[in-house]
Amino acid sequence: MVFLHLGILWSIAAQEKAVPLFQDGEAQVVAAFNTPKKWIRHDLFVETTFDTDGDGLLDRMHVDVTRPYQTETEGLKLPVIYESSPYYAGVAPEVDGFFWDVHHELGEKGKPRVHPEVVRTGKRPIISNSQIETWVPRGYIVVHSSSPGTGRSQGAPTVGGDNESLAPKAVIDWLNGRAKGYSEPYGGEEVKAYWSTGKVGMTGTSYNGTIPLAAATTGVDGLEVIIPVAPNTSYYHYYRSHGLIRSPGGYLGEDIDVLFDFIHSGDESKRAHNNATIRDDVMKNGMDRITGDYNAFWAGRDYLNDMAPMKAALLMSHGFNDWNVMPEHSYRIYKKAREMGLEAGIYYHQYGHGGPPPLDMMNRWFTHYLHGVDNGIEKEPNRAWIVREDDNITNPTPYKDYPNPDAEDLTLYPVSGAPEIGGLSPLRVPNQEPETLIDNYSFNGEALARAEITSHRLLYVTPKLSRDLHISGVPKITITLASSKPAANLSVWILSLPWDDSRMAKTTDNIITRGWADPQNHNSLTRGEPLKVGEYYEVSFELQPDDQVIKAGQQIGLMIFSSDKDFTLHPKPGTKLAVDLDRTYVTLPVVGGLDAFKTAMND
Repeated sequence: MVFLHLGILWSIAAQEKAVPLFQDGEAQVVAAFNTPKKWIRHDLFVETTFDTDGDGLLDRMHVDVTRPYQTETEGLKLPVIYESSPYYAGVAPEVDGFFWDVHHELGEKGKPRVHPEVVRTGKRPIISNSQIETWVPRGYIVVHSSSPGTGRSQGAPTVGGDNESLAPKAVIDWLNGRAKGYSEPYGGEEVKAYWSTGKVGMTGTSYNGTIPLAAATTGVDGLEVIIPVAPNTSYYHYYRSHGLIRSPGGYLGEDIDVLFDFIHSGDESKRAHNNATIRDDVMKNGMDRITGDYNAFWAGRDYLNDMAPMKAALLMSHGFNDWNVMPEHSYRIYKKAREMGLEAGIYYHQYGHGGPPPLDMMNRWFTHYLHGVDNGIEKEPNRAWIVREDDNITNPTPYKDYPNPDAEDLTLYPVSGAPEIGGLSPLRVPNQEPETLIDNYSFNGEALARAEITSHRLLYVTPKLSRDLHISGVPKITITLASSKPAANLSVWILSLPWDDSRMAKTTDNIITRGWADPQNHNSLTRGEPLKVGEYYEVSFELQPDDQVIKAGQQIGLMIFSSDKDFTLHPKPGTKLAVDLDRTYVTLPVVGGLDAFKTAMND
């Protein structure tokens, strides 16, 4: 009888053990896990396979862990949500002279800039509190790590170098028992992840969204799913555009060496070595602010080139009006992942930088790939979710794919009108005279778009739409031009007009998409050549991807100009660009193609 009673007691105790709960394919908040005061928080240092700070020792990454206490008292093992960042321990102040001076001619070297130091912040054992309140109560362990050369992580920041992929890989290897963790940065007792199931999902925004992709390109076992939000997937695409020196929106004059200084919060005694070897050698010799050409340095910081080993499921997230990390960054990776046969989806909203997918969407992806719940994620017929212009960011519309499979290329041709506003038509008008614009960076894009008459841009618009018109995909532009100088900026905006400057204007109003290019790279992205004054060159390039419904009553405009005040270098005003209208056209991906356009024009 005693043994029978003991058996019943053990059975009751087992039944009372906390376990993850699932409903409608999503992990639910479990009261026993939702106990912040009982959460176990500790840190450690994971040994990597590289030495980038030159001390002769393998670099160790600083890692923190937050887990339900049941992982200690009840032997519970749980999957991990992991976020890594270079920002956790503080960043450099934006002092005068921190960014590159953009007031100089193209092809010239800018003035030297200053290098402020980061004052490191934070105390052990907590690196960050992100993700914790969302995922620990739902039956996950949350892990953070500072990226190499930041915070208490050893090594050097390389801003897209191999160590920034291998560092999170080492942490995932440690979570699977394949790498060693220690209680201290040097020496210390070994720490094991006995509470981990080995299944890991990564997420984060911006640079924190880049690192999940970096880890996934290593093909590391255990990384089951990543949800990058507004990730920088290529540092060339972030700091250059089709051969042109182009800053990210809001950070005029930033470049990869500026970002290095901005995040370099690691061990003060190692900073001089890191500055000398990375910033003042590798970056100085590779980044090339003279020509803007694509080279081996940039190719090594383009994650599209490293995707072959990748096997993690992928849900990309981005804003169509993100002019910092532009929407092409997620699309190019999503497209490649689909071509590789990976399980991939994409979520786009209509706002700016950041913006994760809705929580229920993230929950379903993490629940399926980390807890193994069969909730049908991989069987869904729709692979794209797009927030429409008037909808809440949590209410995306599902589509079979992105771009919309029903989108067809529509080619529109400019009809002369400068210095006023010309036409934009699906019919080519032959034998037009070239039209000329004069570069002047002091007029920003908005001022040029709103001007009725100006010599500083060319603007061509369609008639008013009588019906809504849906654009979905990547617009392309071909401009045949001649320059009065051997080098010139080239900027293109696709507009929804008339310009709305009211307080009620939405981010989807006014600018549909944009693009920039260096005419010197008309033949090659890797080798530009000076333009012969007065000679015409055909320059073709893609604009930023978009999915937008242009409302009835609006006009679609093509604006061609030279220096874009908020994005490009600022050469002295006066460069003249002559555009051959007979050999210039824009291609828009329109849902329904030419028939939809004609209907919108003729009703």
